[in-house]
Amino acid sequence: MPRVLWTVWVLGAAISLLEKGALDQASSVNCDSNGVCDGHSKSLNFIPSGLPATVKSLDLSNNKITYVSSSDLLGCVNLQALRLGSNRINAIQEDSFLSLGSLEHLDLSYNHLYNLSSSWFRPLSSLKFLNLLGNPYETLGKTSLFSHLTNLRILKVGNNYFTEIQEKDFAGLTFLQELEIDASNLQRYEPKSLKSIQNVSCLILHIKQPVFLQKIFVDVLSSLEYLELIDTHLNTFHFSEVSINKTNTLIKKFTFRNVEITDGGFNELVKLLPYASEALDVEFEDCTLNGVGDFDISVRDTIKDLRKVETLIIRRLYIPHFYSFYDLSNLYSFIGNVKRIIIESSKVFLVPCSLSQHLKSLEYLDLSDNLMFENFLTNSACERAWPSLQTLILKQNHLTSLEKIGETLLTLKNLTNLDISKNNFHPIPKTCQWPGKMKYLNLSNIRIHSLTRCIPQTLEFLDISNNNLDSFSLIMPHLKELNISKNKLKTLPDASFLPMLLVMRISGNTINTFSQEQLDSFKKLKTLEAGGNNFICSCEFLRFMQEQQALAQILIDWPGNYLCDSPSHVRGHRVQDTHLSISECHRTALVSALCCALFLFILLTVVLCHHFHGLWYMKMMWAWLQAKRKPKKAPHRDICYDAFVSYSERDSHWVENLMVQELEHFDPPFKLCLHKRDFVPGKWIIDNIIDSIEKSHKTVFVLSENFVKSEWCKYELDFSHFRLFDENNDAAILILLEPIEKKTIPQRFCKLRKMMNTKTYLEWPTDEAQQEGFWLNLRTAIKS
Repeated sequence: MPRVLWTVWVLGAAISLLEKGALDQASSVNCDSNGVCDGHSKSLNFIPSGLPATVKSLDLSNNKITYVSSSDLLGCVNLQALRLGSNRINAIQEDSFLSLGSLEHLDLSYNHLYNLSSSWFRPLSSLKFLNLLGNPYETLGKTSLFSHLTNLRILKVGNNYFTEIQEKDFAGLTFLQELEIDASNLQRYEPKSLKSIQNVSCLILHIKQPVFLQKIFVDVLSSLEYLELIDTHLNTFHFSEVSINKTNTLIKKFTFRNVEITDGGFNELVKLLPYASEALDVEFEDCTLNGVGDFDISVRDTIKDLRKVETLIIRRLYIPHFYSFYDLSNLYSFIGNVKRIIIESSKVFLVPCSLSQHLKSLEYLDLSDNLMFENFLTNSACERAWPSLQTLILKQNHLTSLEKIGETLLTLKNLTNLDISKNNFHPIPKTCQWPGKMKYLNLSNIRIHSLTRCIPQTLEFLDISNNNLDSFSLIMPHLKELNISKNKLKTLPDASFLPMLLVMRISGNTINTFSQEQLDSFKKLKTLEAGGNNFICSCEFLRFMQEQQALAQILIDWPGNYLCDSPSHVRGHRVQDTHLSISECHRTALVSALCCALFLFILLTVVLCHHFHGLWYMKMMWAWLQAKRKPKKAPHRDICYDAFVSYSERDSHWVENLMVQELEHFDPPFKLCLHKRDFVPGKWIIDNIIDSIEKSHKTVFVLSENFVKSEWCKYELDFSHFRLFDENNDAAILILLEPIEKKTIPQRFCKLRKMMNTKTYLEWPTDEAQQEGFWLNLRTAIKS
């Protein structure tokens, strides 16, 4: 019993783990609102369950799926594309695709399917694309796999183990736009196997040995437009003439990729040309020519057929024995009518003058990524060379002198387009000579820092992108399109230099801003690409960019490539979505308002100061601060006067005629300090007041209505406040010369008001009998 329970528990745990794994794998597939589900490279072990019925595209490529069951895709009735390539699928149930009647694209490539079943494809009546490459089957089965796929347009089959093509393999297919067969190790080909396909536009054939190449060629010749051979060894290829109506052939292009060929194999390839159309393209890519140029193509009919070639494309051609080539004259008949030649990355350093002179129909020549130098170019572009040439591409070579290139190409009277980009030129000279019909010039990525009048004035298109230019000041009266992207320009070029400009590309510079006036100055500008610059998102710039609806028609990269670089708080934001605060956008108005407010505040302060004697308080504060720096009490030896008399000038008669007489002529006499008599001439009056008070034993204030109104009496009284009253002594003596109402004493004389309320003062009597007692009391007060 315990053993049974243990078994049940293990099974339950296993089921639980499987269910959890299924849920986890289902959640790893991401589906969008359009029904496109992406689950590639997720390490899935099986097709996730629970896929929605709305799924239209399902990508499960590059996983670890090993099996497709009948229930995995049962609910995906709307599925149109299924990608299961690069998995480990080794088995598919017969009715796994039963519900996929809408499926148009099926990729089962690079799995482990050893046997293919027609029942898989029977329900797929809408299928247009089927890829079965890279599975280890040897044949396509005993029955026709594709007879029910009447809508199939692209079919890819075969692998390294695929050894046999049978007549029934493609039965039922009436028209294919593209058929790719990987038959690298093909051992048997039944005649007419491909003829059952009534129409094949494009045939891509991976085949090492060319044993069956002629039979295959004959079967598809009637409808074939494009033939591509991959990984083929044509060293031993032999082509025998076939009995077929050559006038009905449609072949427009031959392509050879990673093909090995000899001089003899090339002679045999030429025999295919009679079956091509009148305008033929021939392409060699990553091919190897094991020969020395010993081509035998001198037969008259062969020469006639060779003239069908209009386009010759050669990329990465390897010729081990190139330096053994003794003569290229055998090629002259082959290239006589060629209009377009592209030779890239093939270490070409010279086109012999005689060969150039035979290229009489050549209109387009591309020698990119080779080893061309100016000296060799001079030989290639000799007199009567390339008489019809309109476009010459020499990018990524070893050119260094723009002046010498211009002089060399003067022989090309019809040259209109020149691309010499990705070369390492010396600084551009001031002037150059160019062919008179030059319209297009590409100088991108040549590391120049400035432009000169060496640039031809006849240009309509100029590409100077990816350089180090910080300005553009050339007058180009005919220029219609300018590409000056990825330089160091800080502003748009002057429109007066470019009166005919229609298109300008200036992205990736250091431009901070541009305005409506600048754009309007380009009268004919239709297209502007200016994204990727360091835009300062000022309020004016943002307003211009966001409110001008017509800009969207001119700026082809708007709004995604237009980002703010400053202010810092909006850096990286799209110009279209950026908004600044009111204070940032109306800074002038804000500063003006603040200035007005400050002016009003100052004006109000001045009015209040005047009303409340603020200026007087400030003067007093300054004098008080000056007084504070001096000793609080003068040493006894510095006392020079018995009393300092503070009085109004209008009371000077009483002071000078009565008080001075009674005190200074008394025995012993009193020494008084009077401002009119004892102040030091030339000394600041404030300092005179302070010094006089400090050098006097007492300070006598002669109070009257005149005293209260006197400005200097105010100073003297206040200094006595600061200096004397704060010491809590009796150095101040008040004489009331005439009755004063307290309300007439200013509020700022607060201590005077207080002292008059709390201390005794001497009052000048009008009765002469009492005046002797007044003088006695005054003398006593001064001596105390």
